[in-house]
Amino acid sequence: MGDKNPEAGGEYESLLALALETVQSALHILEACAVGERPHRFADDLPREVKAAADQTVEEDILRRLVETRHPVLSEEAGELEGSANDGLRWVVDPIDGTVNFVRRLAPCAISIALCRGSTPVFGVIGEYPSGRLAWGGPSLGAFIDNRPICVSTTFSRSRAVLCTGFPSNFDFGDERVTAQFLEVSSEFAKVRMLGTAALSLMHVAAGSADAYSERDIMFWDVAAGLALVEGAGGSVQVSPGRTANALRVFASNGLL
Repeated sequence: MGDKNPEAGGEYESLLALALETVQSALHILEACAVGERPHRFADDLPREVKAAADQTVEEDILRRLVETRHPVLSEEAGELEGSANDGLRWVVDPIDGTVNFVRRLAPCAISIALCRGSTPVFGVIGEYPSGRLAWGGPSLGAFIDNRPICVSTTFSRSRAVLCTGFPSNFDFGDERVTAQFLEVSSEFAKVRMLGTAALSLMHVAAGSADAYSERDIMFWDVAAGLALVEGAGGSVQVSPGRTANALRVFASNGLL
């Protein structure tokens, strides 16, 4: 599916252009936030969840741009914002996916925006920090990184495949059944990698550098844009409800696994 025209957004062309512009602006803001100290704290309700001052700064700029479209917005920090448009579309935003990576200067993080029809991603845009790479795509659009077409891998055996996964902040380590299932799935793959960001994990599946992504109780805003990319790149996604509101159980792959 990577041969589709990167300029073709169809009926969503103006919204896609806005999302691309918004992510690029947010990357510049995040770069400014990276100078000097990077204030952060652990959340009171989720002891493993880290919140940074940059999360709110980036989110404010994103929301300022997206609310002008009148579509509802679901964002990690601000929650649900109502909109006056009644066409079933809504924005789903994660201002920084991989906050720990950012505040500890540990690894890349991402800015993620998806346009969804209900709970189904139409397209997604992911900006990688600090590289500045921009990935975008959707089921009817193809998938691209910096406007170069990408596609999923052709690996057909899990014993030769690379799996990206992780433990979300609300992962229940006390549930032995859940932990056993995690180990069972992971053990089927040749290599397992934890990148600290679901958005970039899914981007790598879309680009073929990883073959699959699996995570339990990951939040919708973490994966919405990445799921659109995987489907645009010719892969497949399986999604089911998680334990809490907006949490999902996700398996995304090249479609051969």
